[in-house]
Amino acid sequence: MRLPDLQSLKLFVAVCEHRSIARAAEREAIVGSAVSKRLAQLEDTVGTSLLVRRRHGVAPTPAGETLLEHAREMLASVGRIERDMAAFGTGIRGHVRMLVTASVMAESLADDVAAFLQDPAHRDIQVSMEERVSPEVVRGVREGSASLGICWDAADLSGLHTRSYRHDHLAIVAHPAHPVARAASVRFADVLEHQFVSMPALSAVQRLLVRAAAVEGRTLEHRVQVSNFDAALRVVRANLAISVIPQEVAQPFAASTGVRVIALADDWARRRFAICHRGEAGLSPAARLLVQHLADRARQHAKMEPATF
Repeated sequence: MRLPDLQSLKLFVAVCEHRSIARAAEREAIVGSAVSKRLAQLEDTVGTSLLVRRRHGVAPTPAGETLLEHAREMLASVGRIERDMAAFGTGIRGHVRMLVTASVMAESLADDVAAFLQDPAHRDIQVSMEERVSPEVVRGVREGSASLGICWDAADLSGLHTRSYRHDHLAIVAHPAHPVARAASVRFADVLEHQFVSMPALSAVQRLLVRAAAVEGRTLEHRVQVSNFDAALRVVRANLAISVIPQEVAQPFAASTGVRVIALADDWARRRFAICHRGEAGLSPAARLLVQHLADRARQHAKMEPATF
């Protein structure tokens, strides 16, 4: 079988993602007939039907689903080649792209990456970090859109290589005048009568809270919904509701504003994070250096903390 050309694969992926030849053609700035011709040539090359036409668009056949997975991996590899070669041309000898969760970004990752980049030996390395929810972190790493991911280790990491990173402890954050603020620690079941600041439905923290409330036969009472921890903390400071936020994120804010941070006593409130990737062989030298650095920083941090896990 002849190998498909990259432009045809790129168009095929666009059509599968948009479920429409017309929308894919618009995104790629070419006419729809040219896309159709490319797809027909691609089907001829692989020797089987890749798309099924439906009333409101198209969808990949089983063979098309398989090719879609391989095409994404190939295009991601080409993208990494282009970025790395461009990096050499501008004097940057390595570019590592990471997908990370909001908790990791807000807690320790920025400091750890800064320490890595401040090492003179790493002056020619560039690191890009993009915030995603845990399922999207895992999917992005599997599909090759990023070299590394860091997310909650309760995510489905099957098929990926992992290294332990840091951990955190979820806590209730409340205004000093709120009834919960008087407690030193609480169980989640004991605060379900109060109104909450909620985070996006797909975020790891929000999904965890919804499940924990369901176990108690209860539902969360949402008063305000926000998109990030900073906004949640400001809502708490206004005494509109309480929130569940990693203690490591909330404590610096509490020190400057006076809001109260109350530890959650539930076992599930202690979370671990993992670095994930597709395997050492697929990592660039720069990415391997960064993985080792992050793992080392996590171990050093663990040695300085009480053994609470």
